[in-house]
Amino acid sequence: MPTYDYECKVCGHSYRKFQKMTDEPDKTCPKCKGEVRRLIGLGGGVIYKGSGFYTTDYRSSEYLRRSKEESGSGSNSSCSSCSSKTCSTCGK
Repeated sequence: MPTYDYECKVCGHSYRKFQKMTDEPDKTCPKCKGEVRRLIGLGGGVIYKGSGFYTTDYRSSEYLRRSKEESGSGSNSSCSSCSSKTCSTCGK
């Protein structure tokens, strides 16, 4: 079910409400009974978890190699706090 944001035109009270897409929009403020307007929301983000997604399973080996190098995992870094081979902060 989508989440809709509402704001009262009278008192400025804002709230969110889970509603079916087919439900009638709210018309009155639960706080002061004034007229409300439905705001345009950002919506929910898509999260790619698990197997079967391009971003988790089918990336090229070159992309995965560069990603590991940039994150520092699997690199020959001598510094534990950065991915640099020579660190000016700790002197390693």
